[in-house]
Amino acid sequence: MLPSHLPDPDLYLPGSGEPSLRWGIVGPGWIAGEFAKALRAHTAQRLVAVSSRSVERAQAFATEHGIEYVLGSTEQLVRHPEVDVVYVATPQSAHLAVGLAAIAAGKHVLIEKPITVTAAEARTLAEAAQTAGVLVMEAMWSRYLPQTSVIRKLLADGVLGNVRAVLADHGQAITADPQHRLYRPEQGGGALLDLGVYPVQLSSMVLGAPTRVVAVGGMTDTGVDAYSTLVLTHERGALSTLYSSLQARTAMTGVIAGTEATISIDGAFYTPTSFTLSGADHFSPTLRWSDPTGLRGFAGLSWEATALARFVGEGRTESPVHTLEETVSIIATIDQARAQLAGS
Repeated sequence: MLPSHLPDPDLYLPGSGEPSLRWGIVGPGWIAGEFAKALRAHTAQRLVAVSSRSVERAQAFATEHGIEYVLGSTEQLVRHPEVDVVYVATPQSAHLAVGLAAIAAGKHVLIEKPITVTAAEARTLAEAAQTAGVLVMEAMWSRYLPQTSVIRKLLADGVLGNVRAVLADHGQAITADPQHRLYRPEQGGGALLDLGVYPVQLSSMVLGAPTRVVAVGGMTDTGVDAYSTLVLTHERGALSTLYSSLQARTAMTGVIAGTEATISIDGAFYTPTSFTLSGADHFSPTLRWSDPTGLRGFAGLSWEATALARFVGEGRTESPVHTLEETVSIIATIDQARAQLAGS
């Protein structure tokens, strides 16, 4: 039987006691711009510095977003005395080096997904952060969105019964340009690392690490995975079926199916969105949840920034809803899948 109402989300609201940290951005690209807008409009955090190999590019970004310090290198930014947190928005192939530099400088770090291109690199980052006593967090914004809080509560309360399946997809039609970063293996390209990480993290949140990974798909001419379906086997026989692609835009929905109820998450499931809770019977009633906060699209990046500040204020060195151990495990699952696709 469905509950009479859905639980309220636990929100990472700004101005709820978290410190107002000073942020520096490494890599002033498109996602950094979206993050900067969300940070300034919807948080109590302060964006103070930006660095790029191109000072002209950094200056243009600083002018657009009202940033005081324009720096010409990663080292200058991570050593800057006015920076508390480093947001890493470089291509993923540089995440390890930039993350380690920030950790060595004693800064907290938010690293765009995927946190690194291999699980071994992710472990290196995690160990360095734990040794240094700073907080390192993957910018998996999906984990901090209001709908995720509600879904986690429903799972914890056993509303779905025994979860038997997770289904999720993330496909985008990315122009097949050999110079595009997603088609370049040396930059950590491929559908799985950049897009497939969202379905894999959903599966991990619900069912944990898989006991078996089977990947079927195809490669681009440049040597990265173009598309794939992963079938993950979990304890007690639950399955996750996860699709990612660089070649076609998909619905980008998510389903969590249990013996008592099913959650159907609207596309794009990894962004601020809505979902439906349905009973197990064919004609059972449904409950509909819609985000009450009014934050839509990339404005939702603000939740992860406020979450990081809250965790820092609490003295944490990792996210309690997306731990470093789980972050490494997710990349390890992708490692296995990528190896299978490359060898097929």
